[in-house]
Amino acid sequence: MTTVSQPYQRIPVFPQIVAALISGVTLFFITIIAWTLGYQLLYAGRIFPGVSVAGVDLSGLTPSEAAVKLNQTLSYPVSGKILFRDGEKAWVASPAELGMVFDPSSSAMSAYRLGRSGGLFGALSDQVRARADGAYVQPVIVFDQRVAYQYLRQIAQQVDQPMREAGLSLEGTNVVAAPGQVGRELKIDATLIYLGAQLQSFSDGEVPLVIQEVQPQVIDVSAQAEMARQILSKPLMLTVPNAGAANPGPFVYDPQVLANMLGVQKTQDGIQVILNTSGLSEMLQPVKTRVDRPAKNAKFIFNDTTRQLDLMEDSQTGLVVDVEASVKAINDALLRGEHTVPLVVVEDQPQVPSTATGAELGITELLWAETSYFYGSSPERIQNIQAASARFHGVLVAPGEVFSMGETMGDVSLESGFAEALIIYGGRTIKGVGGGVCQVSTTLFRTAFFSGFPIVERYSHAYRVSYYEMTASGGVNPQLAGLDATVYFPLVDFKFRNDSPYWILMETYVNVNARTLTWKFYSTKDGRVVDWRTTGPANMVSAPPPLYEENPELRKNEMKQVDWAANGADVTVTRTVSKNGAVLFQDQITTHYEPWRAICQYGPDSKNPEKLAEEKNLCRNPSS
Repeated sequence: MTTVSQPYQRIPVFPQIVAALISGVTLFFITIIAWTLGYQLLYAGRIFPGVSVAGVDLSGLTPSEAAVKLNQTLSYPVSGKILFRDGEKAWVASPAELGMVFDPSSSAMSAYRLGRSGGLFGALSDQVRARADGAYVQPVIVFDQRVAYQYLRQIAQQVDQPMREAGLSLEGTNVVAAPGQVGRELKIDATLIYLGAQLQSFSDGEVPLVIQEVQPQVIDVSAQAEMARQILSKPLMLTVPNAGAANPGPFVYDPQVLANMLGVQKTQDGIQVILNTSGLSEMLQPVKTRVDRPAKNAKFIFNDTTRQLDLMEDSQTGLVVDVEASVKAINDALLRGEHTVPLVVVEDQPQVPSTATGAELGITELLWAETSYFYGSSPERIQNIQAASARFHGVLVAPGEVFSMGETMGDVSLESGFAEALIIYGGRTIKGVGGGVCQVSTTLFRTAFFSGFPIVERYSHAYRVSYYEMTASGGVNPQLAGLDATVYFPLVDFKFRNDSPYWILMETYVNVNARTLTWKFYSTKDGRVVDWRTTGPANMVSAPPPLYEENPELRKNEMKQVDWAANGADVTVTRTVSKNGAVLFQDQITTHYEPWRAICQYGPDSKNPEKLAEEKNLCRNPSS
């Protein structure tokens, strides 16, 4: 018997596994669906077990029943307490006073929806969680922030305060200190955020007040106030160091003067009490005027025999108050409690010491000498010519310097040696202090003019004055018209520039008997040559008819002349200054002279003043 074996057949396993998994998953989903549907059917219309609102268990209640229970149970809006605190101040309010309203119906519906939303798995998860551990549903409240805002504004009125820097004030010389104050502001909007969170918790609690503070830079000035009292405790005395008998001072200022300048300045360490620097500087200006003593160059005369300089007057070191340094010294001393303070005075050395030589200064020879004549001058006029010219004797002019006659001249007064003589003022020739000084300025002008130096500032007289056109013989040379210079300090000055590399030494000599004033320039000739031309008096205008005035101080038929006639004219003087055949500069000096009327005064009851003047040979007009 023959046995026939059958071939081996493999039974598929994978499809069986897949089929088993699908069956299991399907069974799982069917179970979940069945559970969910069955659980929801069991609690249809009722809140699932374990669900609570604000700690109130609502398990198995319908939404309406839950709303009643919540309304009866939760009194938090009325009975709850919210605390606000700021230091020792505290404010307590109920949630209702802060704008909170509890909605039990909406809260009950929120509890009812738990486990019924979020899809199949979401619903199932909520149901299981509620049943196992309990589920807390946030109560539904209405928070009217407008009510809370008004409540917090009332708190803000008690909390807020402006930032204030500490300060000092004065009542006379009494120092009053005001402490600084920290600025505080309740930030209501930020506080409302914390308040909303607390109300939502349905529990009593403290809500932090959000307060922003601004610190002042200086909060305490008690030390500065004490320093201010120390500064005002005594007068301030300023002294001149190494003061001699001729030096002014001391200068004393009472506390009230100091109080008017008292102030504070900010430093790295806070603030410091000082006297106001601008006020101190202003206070020191009169002191500076009195203390300052400009340096004086030595004065010399040129010895024509030895051709050397002979010392006439020693140089003098000057003194100058350093205002800025003195202000600092005063404040530093006061801060140390000192009330006697030396001024900061620096020495001003002269440009030309007494030991200077002609070779060093370039003064080796006579540059130019100019002489003017003053025949017919009154004793007062001669006195003024002597007093004025003496101030320039031995004076030096530096290379490049613009020499001002007014600065060197200084004070012109009766106290400084001058007398009253005739001057031109306000359209009249009248008596005034210093009449005759223009003889000096005219002579200086001509010396600078013919020496070939540039003229910086020059003014002519209002009318032609015969003194300035006189010759040695006593006659009048019209070619000298337009070569006069008037001065009336400080408004009208005469200035010229020394544009040479050498110093100029000026010497002045008055010969009263000869009625001459001679001005000399000593220096070193640099080869310059002066060529000048003049138009002479042109465009002549006759003087107006004489004016006759009654003078109650004169007797009947008595007459005196107080102003003299002069014809008007225009004069142009052209000067060319050359050196080695090349023109250095050319200038033109134009002068306009007004026609000037003669004025005669007569006594009361005088008859026919014109005839009286003719008889006395007064008030005659010059010939054209």
